[in-house]
Amino acid sequence: MSAPNVDVSQNGNIRTIDSLFTVAEFDESDFSRLLDRPRPLNMERKRSFDERSLNELSIGMSPPPPSRTAEYSCRINDHLEYMFSPGRRSGYNTPRSLMGFEPHPMVAEAWEALRRSLVHFRGQPVGTIAALDNSDEKLNYDQVFVRDFVPSALAFLMNGEPEIVRNFLLKTLRLQSWEKKIDRFQLGEGVMPASFKVLHDPVRNSETLIADFGESAIGRVAPVDSGFWWIILLRAYTKSTGDTSLAELPECQKGMRLILSLCLSEGFDTFPTLLCADGCCMIDRRMGVYGYPIEIQALFFMALRCALVLLKQDVEGKEVVERIVKRLHALSYHMRSYFWLDLKQLNDIYRYKTEEYSHTAVNKFNVIPDSLPDWVFDFMPVRGGYFIGNVSPARMDFRWFCLGNCIAILSSLATPEQSTAIMDLIESRWEELVGEMPLKVCYPALESHDWRIVTGSDPKNTRWSYHNGGSWPVLLWLLTAACIKTGRPQIARRAIELAETRLLKDSWPEYYDGTLGRFIGKQARKSQTWSIAGYLVAKMMLEDPSHLGMISLEEDKQLKPVLRRSNSWTF
Repeated sequence: MSAPNVDVSQNGNIRTIDSLFTVAEFDESDFSRLLDRPRPLNMERKRSFDERSLNELSIGMSPPPPSRTAEYSCRINDHLEYMFSPGRRSGYNTPRSLMGFEPHPMVAEAWEALRRSLVHFRGQPVGTIAALDNSDEKLNYDQVFVRDFVPSALAFLMNGEPEIVRNFLLKTLRLQSWEKKIDRFQLGEGVMPASFKVLHDPVRNSETLIADFGESAIGRVAPVDSGFWWIILLRAYTKSTGDTSLAELPECQKGMRLILSLCLSEGFDTFPTLLCADGCCMIDRRMGVYGYPIEIQALFFMALRCALVLLKQDVEGKEVVERIVKRLHALSYHMRSYFWLDLKQLNDIYRYKTEEYSHTAVNKFNVIPDSLPDWVFDFMPVRGGYFIGNVSPARMDFRWFCLGNCIAILSSLATPEQSTAIMDLIESRWEELVGEMPLKVCYPALESHDWRIVTGSDPKNTRWSYHNGGSWPVLLWLLTAACIKTGRPQIARRAIELAETRLLKDSWPEYYDGTLGRFIGKQARKSQTWSIAGYLVAKMMLEDPSHLGMISLEEDKQLKPVLRRSNSWTF
């Protein structure tokens, strides 16, 4: 995270303001009308708004034959019997939860810490700050980050407190409309901020929002994931509350279209994946994820599916929906075919021929077999598989990235068979991926020469630290959601029990270091909000699996072609 030149003393006095920040004040009448608008709850619908198949939005494609395994279907039926319960509270504000489980003593402490992190703007809660650690320089940990707020938002939704989530969605939507410039270059209209901050002026008795669109970030990279998380969170809010009025606002409809226009525009791309710079997502420093990183592709896929059911079928929305459907078909085929790695596919790559030319080429990306890293042969179990980190011409990044693979399961980018294989891999490689503190953000770490070349000798991303193989407790909620969806809650329970031995005692660190995640990260902040919220969300989902419905999308069979290698680039 980067350090803005903005600081506010505890009594609210503004010390300095960086001119690179976009600074503006809200007109009281501007967006308050949206916050005050009546919000009728649509709670009687028998069919969830997001259960429409792509077949209902057909562009003339015939459905492929289904191939869901009986084992997977059984698990889904057992654990997701109730997927939609609008307005239901988790019960963590009471001594005993609604489901009859005795809450862990950490739960009350976590809720208190989460509420202390709340940020208010003109009397209304609008988000949670990144960390409450006052022991070190604040840098930008006193800001509300879009990606960081997601687990906080889910915790509040699961606890029956949707108002803060609604406020956050509307405030960040308002920030999207600001003019965004870095030096003399103007960013796209649809770019969402990485973060924002509330400045209090005691002299004028006013509050102002400032936003960072990447102009203060490490490397000056815009956050590609922010817009995707915003759409995903809008769908989670709608799913949780049954209130469709927010998503149906003209402002929200326009916001979604602007975000997607950045991604669906035509250009020189020959792949349906998104080309990105290093540092454009959770891994916000140079880590060799430039190109087509799995995290962005999985979030892109999920955001497209969420937008598909949130967008209105009016004149403006219909064209976007058609483009989404086409892209989803192409993207799902590409990711499932070329990013997927299991033992058979690894053996196929090991035997690849190179310099193939023509539509009959098997090695379409001209990957050199000698570039396969030694570790991947030992890492790959007989049963199991995962989506690799990156695929581009002559380059495959075989590293495991947790967030991208979990989102692939939750969005159903992964087929049921692939989802099962990912969970098999986690179980088989528990020591490497979980160790003593869940969960490795990526595996393995870059070391020695690779570390110097790929990271530029980054002192924060040394081996087994921070984004370079560090262990991040926030990922616990994603693992738990993936475990519940695949019918493997025992894996999540085991990971949560591990986390409970240390997290509170260690004051909720941002990340842990070491091959096993044994040590508090050398630059980790304490009282990290998304570590707190990630734990709460994981606990609440295990207590009541119906909460999974707000963050999980069921497989659409229209997106499940037979996985065979095409002889051409026709999608």
